[in-house]
Amino acid sequence: MRKYKSDGQLESVVCNCCAKRLVVKGGIVREGVMAVNHAWDFFSEKDGEIHHFDLCETCYDELIQGFRVDVDIEEQIEML
Repeated sequence: MRKYKSDGQLESVVCNCCAKRLVVKGGIVREGVMAVNHAWDFFSEKDGEIHHFDLCETCYDELIQGFRVDVDIEEQIEML
């Protein structure tokens, strides 16, 4: 869950799973976080809804351990 200041700068990020407050300095998250923004569409019971949530790196790791099919991971060559 993200909160922004009135000027649009990121103020805080809280993991939606464990409620950990992530470190934000100068509007930049200083820890590993996965931001999900998903617009549900046709053939879904959630058609027309947009869901937003954040997971800290620990909760992400715990989540994918339960997957029956492994996450496809590739190495990023250039980092911006």
